Amino acid sequence: MSQPHATKVLVIGYVWPEPRSSAASGHVMQILEAFVQQGWDITFSSPAGAGEHPADLTALGIRQVPIELNNSSFDTFVSELAPDIVLFDQFMMEEQFGWRVEQQCPDALRVLETSDLQSLRHARHQRLKDRLKVSDDNHDFNELFAPALRDEFEHMADTDLAKRELAAIYRCDLTLMISEVEIELLVEQFNVPRNLLHWCPLMVDLPTQPFLPFEERANFLSIGNFRHAPNWDAVLWLKTAIWPLIRQQLPTAQLHIYGAYTPPKATALHNAAQGFHVMNWAEDALQVMSAARVCVAPLRFGAGIKGKLVDAMLCGTPNVTTPVGAEGMHGEEPWPGAITRTAQQFADSAVQLYKDEKTWLDAQAAGVELLSRRYLKTDHGPVLIARLQACQQQINTIRRDNFTGSMLRHHHHKSTQYMAQWIEAKNRQTLPTGGTNHP
Repeated sequence: MSQPHATKVLVIGYVWPEPRSSAASGHVMQILEAFVQQGWDITFSSPAGAGEHPADLTALGIRQVPIELNNSSFDTFVSELAPDIVLFDQFMMEEQFGWRVEQQCPDALRVLETSDLQSLRHARHQRLKDRLKVSDDNHDFNELFAPALRDEFEHMADTDLAKRELAAIYRCDLTLMISEVEIELLVEQFNVPRNLLHWCPLMVDLPTQPFLPFEERANFLSIGNFRHAPNWDAVLWLKTAIWPLIRQQLPTAQLHIYGAYTPPKATALHNAAQGFHVMNWAEDALQVMSAARVCVAPLRFGAGIKGKLVDAMLCGTPNVTTPVGAEGMHGEEPWPGAITRTAQQFADSAVQLYKDEKTWLDAQAAGVELLSRRYLKTDHGPVLIARLQACQQQINTIRRDNFTGSMLRHHHHKSTQYMAQWIEAKNRQTLPTGGTNHP
């Protein structure tokens, strides 16, 4: 008797995963590992160039196949692969390749992995820029933090990015959402059907080694990929407002800032005399986090949930952040540190955690409890697999009920198909039938 074939999965990545450089890549790797444990046959493709710190996908048994934008060779590739599931990593990949997947493999389940709602993050960034233009107060950003979902909707709804991102969500059979807050935003304000969304947060194992004790730890730590705009903004807020307030109370305090792809503008902020150390990339982020006494994440905008704060919990390192940093991360559970809204509150909380061992230990314990209640790989991995399998079985019903998605696919794929043909033809110095008036 022939054995049933392993489920074939094609993942189309915005970049090649670099889990040591960004939480988004870390989340993609967690999803891939869940697929590997299921015994699925996985191919990872991306049009991106190689990064500096790529994951070793081949060690997991995952094939790596580079692809190109606007190149019909992808059609042959995906047709021959004949995947059962196609996972688009970020909505731009669905825009570029979704119509080709549907054309060649119409029965493949289409899944979108968001990491965060980019349209939400960009709307919040714009709101911060507007606020900084009208006021030179660099300390109190209370009005920016955790507004009502309706307010978020009103800032997002007229943007091109939101329309593109929401269209991609509708065109897919299922979208993986890392933040419950973003699910509620999509359902309550954008009226996205809840059955098109699946909560899939960061998935980890609980720490098994004892934490380095309070008295053996030193320094504050900030970490994050510098290509991610919220991380760079957080460093600027630390430099200009928060760190001077901490140093007033702890004159010998040291802050170590780690981040992949450190630009010259970041290294220019290094000032050893002020205890402000820009350290570049950390070879082992968990090692440096485990040695720090307090993690600081003063995020003034952003979306999704924060990998650096999950890493802090895994290392037993209490943190101080903002409502943006903590959003969607703890539900009704106590926060493993402090959530603050002004530079002074942030500094005061950071100093208290740094000096007060009991407060520090209570926060550390809260972090372990939070991990066990919301982020266990053994909880979320099997649930994700079961949801994908259920969607495969119900795919015809899902697509019939999602008429808006069907309509959007029809119009998007027709127009994108013509555009791709036009680009390829232009590259060959010929034009497809239909004239030359199309861009």
